[in-house]
Amino acid sequence: MSVIVRVRSAACVRPGRALPLAAIGLLTLVMQACSASTASPWRGPDPSDASVRVAPAGYRSTVGAYVSQRPVEPRPWLQQNERVAPQPKR
Repeated sequence: MSVIVRVRSAACVRPGRALPLAAIGLLTLVMQACSASTASPWRGPDPSDASVRVAPAGYRSTVGAYVSQRPVEPRPWLQQNERVAPQPKR
């Protein structure tokens, strides 16, 4: 029983300790904001540098391989099936 009471009291922040904990947290945030930035997550040369060599831009048409597929009249299905059906075994 006394263990449960001690655990509950340890989880609560006492009013006298709230201000120093908040000050430490605020100080940590300010120090992090003022610290030097880390390396850029992007790899490669700086995009704002005009003297950097880059690969040439290529053009590929989005409709270059387009083939028109207009609707056609249906064929007789029996003849079409016989044409693609496997040959009977002899």
